Amino acid sequence: MRTALTDALTQLPDALQNVVSDWINDANFGATFTPEQVAQMESASGLNGAALRLALLPLAAAYAVTPISQFNVGAIVRDQSGTLYLGANIEFTGVQLGQTVHAEQCAISHAWTKGAKRLTDITINYSPCGHCRQFMNELNGAESLIIQLPQSDPKDLHTYLPEPFGPADLGIDSRLLTNESNQLSTDDIDIPLLKAAADAANRSHAPYSGNYSGAAVETNDGEFFSGMYAENAAFNPSLPPLQVALIAVNMAGYHWADIRSVALAEMATSTVSHLADTQATLDAIDPDIPLVYSTL
Repeated sequence: MRTALTDALTQLPDALQNVVSDWINDANFGATFTPEQVAQMESASGLNGAALRLALLPLAAAYAVTPISQFNVGAIVRDQSGTLYLGANIEFTGVQLGQTVHAEQCAISHAWTKGAKRLTDITINYSPCGHCRQFMNELNGAESLIIQLPQSDPKDLHTYLPEPFGPADLGIDSRLLTNESNQLSTDDIDIPLLKAAADAANRSHAPYSGNYSGAAVETNDGEFFSGMYAENAAFNPSLPPLQVALIAVNMAGYHWADIRSVALAEMATSTVSHLADTQATLDAIDPDIPLVYSTL
């Protein structure tokens, strides 16, 4: 288990520590709490709903990778089932700051890669920046998403983002987290890692550029982690597929040194491409990580 996660555990109330300790010490802990685990934590700690999620924020922030700012932000999203997904900010040295992943993006993408379709609320240890408010406005159910901060009453997203600009302003009906398939044909791809990237592209949200794209990361122990492109009506808050895949790697407890290879699949006919930025980010992480690339 990460040292930061061990340290974060000590910041939880004693009753909560006793319940959570065995879960986070499990090698298979995936930075997620099921509704049943949430019920156990509430029963043991006497903390319910938002109070419990606020108490768990140190665990989320323990996943932060912040070599530039040294400023750790944690976020926890809850989906309709009551499952909690942790997230934290991720920074990369050696590339431009636009490659950074914000904690809110991390938690949301974490939930997305694990199949969440609609989020009810997000708990964060610092007020969300404008970039993240815009990113959240792309979500299925954005109009009812509740934001909870420490020492603050819960507020809906559009209190933080009044008169929002979103997909409807560009004539787009689809929302992030809702797409089942982009109807891409991937059955003839015989390289497993590239097939995983192409399957991720099939789940990507890219209604503005049409660049349905996905990335897949293979770790040294043979595990695959996939990431889908998450496009945004305001363009700049869009989250590249590599970053979504790296979120999955990070939240599963792996480190960048554990990465063996990466694949990227994207549309051949799009007016945008992730290839240059993907290669630049990989070079910054480790120039020896091979990138397998294909267009669809």
